[in-house]
Amino acid sequence: MDKRQLIRKSKKLSRLLRHRVEEAGIEMDAAGWVSAAAVMRHLHMDEAELRWVIDNNNKRRFQLEGGRLRACQGHSLDAPVTQEALELSWQVWAGEGALWHTTTYGNIDSIRAEGLSSMSRTHVHLAASEDSLVGKRNSHVNALVEIDPAQIRAVGEQIYQAPNGVILCRWVPPEAIAKVHPFHG
Repeated sequence: MDKRQLIRKSKKLSRLLRHRVEEAGIEMDAAGWVSAAAVMRHLHMDEAELRWVIDNNNKRRFQLEGGRLRACQGHSLDAPVTQEALELSWQVWAGEGALWHTTTYGNIDSIRAEGLSSMSRTHVHLAASEDSLVGKRNSHVNALVEIDPAQIRAVGEQIYQAPNGVILCRWVPPEAIAKVHPFHG
């Protein structure tokens, strides 16, 4: 399978598991797990193709355990997952170093005023390193927001880490915004 096929199949799998599983008629539990067989039938993939997509995804977005499959994080709020079940399946992140979020400078004033919300997703996606791939798919991204995790915890928010390393929380309060840096992706 060439790189373009991998990207196309990976995007289809991601879209299905994060946003469109109900449309496909595939049953999902509250932590995002589905039948791998049902997904393969729906996407017309065999087991070797599914394994190849999972193993070669540069962001390690997918988990396959036995016959169950899920996206590690990134689910829409209208997906059949719950924040609580997802959080129980992740580890609490106890790190103290800066966290990072990419955005556009056009969003900075509202972020400074209101913080970062999850928008249409279950959680805000953050990274423990400014070199991370998290949130950098958008070519319009030009700002790197530095976040103080102590300030997130100070308002009672918990911080989690998904199995693929993505750092997540429900909300980043404005007081946690430490600095904004230019980003040249």
